[in-house]
This record gives sequence, structure tokens and C-alpha cells, in this order.
Amino acid sequence: MIVCAIVIAGGLTAATWYYATPKYTKVGYQPIQPVPFPHDIHVTQLGMDCRYCHSFVEVAAQSNVPNTATCMNCHSQVAKDNPKLQPVQESWKSGQPVEWVWLYRTVDYVYYNHSAHVNRGISCFSCHGDVNDMSVVHIAKPHSMAWCLDCHRHPENYLRPDDQVFNLDWEPEDVKPAEFVAKYGQPSDAREDFSKKKQLTQLEIGQTLKDRWKITPPTNCQGCHR
Repeated sequence: MIVCAIVIAGGLTAATWYYATPKYTKVGYQPIQPVPFPHDIHVTQLGMDCRYCHSFVEVAAQSNVPNTATCMNCHSQVAKDNPKLQPVQESWKSGQPVEWVWLYRTVDYVYYNHSAHVNRGISCFSCHGDVNDMSVVHIAKPHSMAWCLDCHRHPENYLRPDDQVFNLDWEPEDVKPAEFVAKYGQPSDAREDFSKKKQLTQLEIGQTLKDRWKITPPTNCQGCHR
């Protein structure tokens, strides 16, 4: 009995240690890339749009990492002698792609359409965190089934105007109520005129967009496991 108790206690401890840490959830995972790419410099300081490098996000089920030609559009002139960019230079000469380490890759048994989300008000920030402030990109969200279902059950907590999807600094306070209502309207069951309010909450914005775009994300198994 003592041996069994020790084995059970050890198993429970090991399971908790593994499944409750970033090793399992991958939150905090920060791999070393062949080329250091500081998003905070490129996005926040230089003002680059996410779509310049991740050009498939609006049209494909899966996003993409930038190809060498995209990098060389700038770095054939900018910092072209920087030794950190040597893998890019070698890739350009050889035609072989840079071996980027993927952080986000949906497993085969889960259906996920990237374009369907960004074209209906789900920002990069909601799934990837404040990438614009990361000097080294890391996984900021768990991307677990429970995490996904939380959004599918309550999308109004995450929806934002379509022209702000790629603005990672956006806040609900940035919305001008009168302009928002003129463009998107407001929920039919709203008890007051949103256009007269000084400020709209995330819930008011999200519910308006949910109704406007008729967003009804699936919450059954078949929605993601097809």
C-alpha cells in the first residue's frame, strides 16, 4: 500500500508539473530563430503592418512566415552588412528558404481558418498577444480547446472594428461613438442611443459587430474536428 501510495503521489505530481506548465501549454515558449527579428522595432518604431510580412493572413486558412524576397526588399539596402542577417543573405544567394522556427502550428485534427477570423473582427492581439512590443516573439496565449471555446461562446468580448484588426495598440476607448454607430449601427435590443454616449465599452462594440456581421461561431465538436 505504501508503494502504491508513493507511485500514485509521484504520478499526480508529475502530471501536475507537466500539464500545468508552459512545457505543455507552450505559453512563454520562445525559440531561438536563425535570424533575430525584433517585432518591437519593425512594428512599433518603424510602423510596419503585420500584413507586409504575413501576407496570407486575410486570404488563406493558414498564415505564413515571410519569404527571403520580402526581407530583401528592405535589407538589400538597410543594414545589409549586419552579420545577424547572414542567413538571409545566404538564402537569397542559394534560393533555399530561411529555416524559421514556427511558433504556432495547428495540429492536424483541428480545423482552423485564419482568414475567417481576421476578416470578422478578431485581431492578431487576441491570439498572439502584444507582438508589437516583443523584441523576441514568444507564445502568449495557450490556444487550448477551452481557450478557443471561450471566444466562440462570447465573441463580443473580442470583436473590434474591421479597420482596427491589425492595430495592436487599439483600445475600445479609441472608438468615436457617433462614427461607429453611423458605420455599424447598434444592437436592436439596445436601451439607449450609442451615438450619444461619450464612450463605448468592449461589450457594446462587440455586441454591435456580432449582430451586424451575424457572427455565430460553432461550439460543437464538428466545428473544429471535421
